Amino acid sequence: MTHEVFRFKDRAALEWRIAEFCLDIPLADDISCLFSPIMIAGKTLPNRFVIHPLEGADADADGTPSDLTFRRYRRFAQGGAAMIWFEATAVRRDGRSNPRQLLLSRNTADGFTKLVEETRRAGRQKFGPNHSLVLVLQLTHSGRFSKPEGKPAPVIAQPNPILDAWMGFPAGYPVIRDDELDSLEDDFVSAASLAAQAGFDGVDVKACHGYLVSELLASSNRLDSRYGGPFENRVRFLVETSAKIKAKARRIFVTSRINAVDGLPWPYGFGSSPRGEMQEDLGELKSLARNLADLGSPLLSLSLGIPAYNPHYGRPYNRPLAGQDVPDEHPLVGVARHLRLTAELQKSFPFLPVVGAGYSWLRQFFVHAAAAAVQTGKASLIGLGRLSLAYPAWPDDLARNGILDPQKTCLACSRCSQLLRGGGPVGCVVRDTSIYGGEYRRIRRKIRRESTGRAGREKKGKARN
Repeated sequence: MTHEVFRFKDRAALEWRIAEFCLDIPLADDISCLFSPIMIAGKTLPNRFVIHPLEGADADADGTPSDLTFRRYRRFAQGGAAMIWFEATAVRRDGRSNPRQLLLSRNTADGFTKLVEETRRAGRQKFGPNHSLVLVLQLTHSGRFSKPEGKPAPVIAQPNPILDAWMGFPAGYPVIRDDELDSLEDDFVSAASLAAQAGFDGVDVKACHGYLVSELLASSNRLDSRYGGPFENRVRFLVETSAKIKAKARRIFVTSRINAVDGLPWPYGFGSSPRGEMQEDLGELKSLARNLADLGSPLLSLSLGIPAYNPHYGRPYNRPLAGQDVPDEHPLVGVARHLRLTAELQKSFPFLPVVGAGYSWLRQFFVHAAAAAVQTGKASLIGLGRLSLAYPAWPDDLARNGILDPQKTCLACSRCSQLLRGGGPVGCVVRDTSIYGGEYRRIRRKIRRESTGRAGREKKGKARN
C-alpha cells in the first residue's frame, strides 16, 4: 500500500479503497450522534467537536497573543465547536519552539485574559448570549525542539541514538538534571494558575510529539534519575505536575494530550513493545491513563508520532515538506492507526472521554468516520487540527447543512507545516491566501536559494576531489 494523493470524488470511491486495503475505517450514514451532548468537568457540551491545538507562531516577541492570534480564535469560536483546545503555550522562555510561540507569564497574562474574553464574546455574538465554550490551554516545554531565539537550543530528557543522530547532536550531549525538572514542575503550576485567572476551563500538560514531557515518558535510557528508567519514574513529571496543578489551581481541570505511540523502536519511543522494534503496546498508556483519571482528569486526548521526525505517522498527508520524501505508507493506514489506538484506550476506559484525532486527510468524509467512532464507543469527542485551520466554520456548516463544503476542507498539502518550519506565522495558505500566501512564497524562495547553494557547494566539492 504505497502513498496516494486524495482524489476521491464521492464516499463510495473512498469506501472501495478502504475495503481494498482491508482497513478498519467504518463510515456511518447517521451522523446525528456528533450533535449529542456530553458532560465534561461539570459543563454540558452541545456537540462532540474539538478544535485541536496547532501552533500559530504569531505571538508578540514576549509571548503575548497578537492580532493574528485573536483573529484565529475568534474564527474558531464562531465555527461552532463545543471545545477549543488552545495551542501549545510555553511555560518559560527556554521552552519556546520558536521566537513567536505563545508564552504565559505574569508579563503576558493580561493578553491571555483578553484572548479568553474575546473568544467567548465571539461565540456569543454568533450563537447567542447563552452560548458556552469549554476552553483548554495547552502548556508545554519544547525540549529537544526548543528554538527560543530562532536557532536550536535543545533541552533533552535522555540520550536517544535515533533522534540524536538525526539532529546532529555530539556524543555526551547533556540531559536536563532532576533539580531542573523539579523547578520546571513549578513553572507548569505557575502557568496553570495564570491560565485559571485568565478564565480558561482547563489546562493540558502537553505530553505528545516528542517535546520534553513526551520524551520523559519514553526515558528508559535516563539512568540514575527520579524521572527515568522504570515506568513510575518516567511518568513522574506528568503525574506530579498534574497533581500539583489540581491542588493549586482549583478552578480549572487538568488533562493531557498524550502520544499513544511515538513511532520509534523500543526502548526509545513511548508505546513501543520490547517484543518487536516497532510493535505497539498500549499497556503503559493505559496505566498512565488510570493514574490521570484517579487524579480527576475529566478527559484525555490522543496523538501519535513526532511530527519533526516522522510527520506521516500521526498526520497523514498528500504532499510532504520541501526536501522530504513521500512516505512508503498509504495515508489511510495512518488514519486507521489513529482510529484503532483511540478505540483501544476508549474501550478500556468507557468512563473517561477520549478525544480522537487523525481525521483531516479524509476531508468532507471524515464526519462519517467520526460518527461511526462515537456510535460504537470508540471515541467520545472528535478533534480536528489542520482541517479547522483551513475551514474554521466546519462545525456550524455541518449543523446547518448536514454536509461539509469540499471546496473549504484541508488539502493536507503540508504548507501550514512549511510555514512553521520556515519561521513564519501559521495558517492555511490555500484557504486563507490573503493572510498567509505572501509569507509562504517568501519561505519557498528561501528554501530554493538554500537548495541551490547546497547543490553548488556539493558540485565544487566533487570537482576538487
